[in-house]
Amino acid sequence: MMSLTSALWLAPACIPLALWIALTDMQRMKIPNLASILMVAAYATLGFMAFPLESWLWGWAVLAIALVIGILGNMVGLFGAGDAKFAAAMAPVFVTGDLRFILMLVCGCMLGALVTHRLARNIPPIRRATPNWESWTRKDFPFGLALSGTLIFYVLAPILAK
Repeated sequence: MMSLTSALWLAPACIPLALWIALTDMQRMKIPNLASILMVAAYATLGFMAFPLESWLWGWAVLAIALVIGILGNMVGLFGAGDAKFAAAMAPVFVTGDLRFILMLVCGCMLGALVTHRLARNIPPIRRATPNWESWTRKDFPFGLALSGTLIFYVLAPILAK
């Protein structure tokens, strides 16, 4: 888990970006490039203050590795390009975390997002309030919802633990 200080530095940028990405992905089934660019910019500026220099630099390596994995995953059809770019953009935030905790969080958020999305699209008042959301009628899943949840819960964990 990241430190409380790191979380307090990153939360004001990460949480609104993640919420925007979740909503945009459910509405249009696309994650805008601007969202990933803003996430990288947030890490470049706030991450520099949130993490020790060595960890911050390792974060850039994590971003590059995640981007290569994401491009390969997109090429074989595992997920969309926007998902791959956003996952890479948010990856440096996890640089100081415990891999077991991060993987459990990702799995939990994927399952929770899938179940919540599938249930919500079958509730008439929600469908009436969001009639043009593309994710309601598509067979594929807005993975940005799961990625966003992962980022939000990871950044909030140290804050809520205090």
